[in-house]
Amino acid sequence: MKRVLLLLVAVSTLGFAQETSNDTVKHWTRKGVFTLLANQSSFSNWQAGGQNNFAGNLGINYDFNYKNGDWNWDNKWIVSYGLTKIKGADTQKTDDRIELNSLLGKRATGEWFYSAFFNFKTQMDTGLDPATQSFKISHFFSPAYFQFGPGMLWKKSDNLKVNFAPATSKLIMVHKHFTDLGSSFGVEQGDTSRYELGAAINGYYKFNIMENVSVENTLNLYSNYLEDAKNVDIDYQLNIVMKINKYLSTNLAFQTIYDDNAFRGFQTKQVIGVGLNYGF
Repeated sequence: MKRVLLLLVAVSTLGFAQETSNDTVKHWTRKGVFTLLANQSSFSNWQAGGQNNFAGNLGINYDFNYKNGDWNWDNKWIVSYGLTKIKGADTQKTDDRIELNSLLGKRATGEWFYSAFFNFKTQMDTGLDPATQSFKISHFFSPAYFQFGPGMLWKKSDNLKVNFAPATSKLIMVHKHFTDLGSSFGVEQGDTSRYELGAAINGYYKFNIMENVSVENTLNLYSNYLEDAKNVDIDYQLNIVMKINKYLSTNLAFQTIYDDNAFRGFQTKQVIGVGLNYGF
């Protein structure tokens, strides 16, 4: 799988080279945002109670897209990592994510495109059992999720698009030591991978509700034809950015996931705070 990652990096690097070598027509566009969110609380003789704590989150959201005639190729890297420290307790991880989304489209008619998509998700750091915080349940590239398949894309603009992929392959990979005693993230005991075939719907919608306030919605749905097709995996993400000035903003990030292979119920995450933003 390292070769897959190297290939993706090579492809994106080739795209950048095409942009810089073409002085007359700019087919590639690139933009990125680095975000730092921090929250700190301190108490001294505070009768209502409270514990000193500090939390921080780093995030990178980077787009590199290609347009040439009837061809569109949209790519997005998302990297985020967060920690929290409460006085008297060990430092705990609150966010950990590496994700690549790639969507290729060839115009069919009007706002419809023949498409092919690729999605990759994993994490950087070790994950501990949330109940006990005592034993490892995940680490880098374990689990790692891959989705890819052909389909049809409806694209109104870069900020509004929906992709339908009725023949989507999904591969889940984990290290063998996580399945020694039982299944892990849907991978059976003793195995290191799980293959699924199903249907995927991926939607993206970004808009401004007022000046300097943007709302970004991402919805991913997946149904596995091979097992319990009625159990649809859901991954919904909401990002609200309220700009204060060029470098400061108030950010709200919300995510909810339903995947009964990992957990039988909804997983939710919310991060809010004043952040430092830098565009590149």
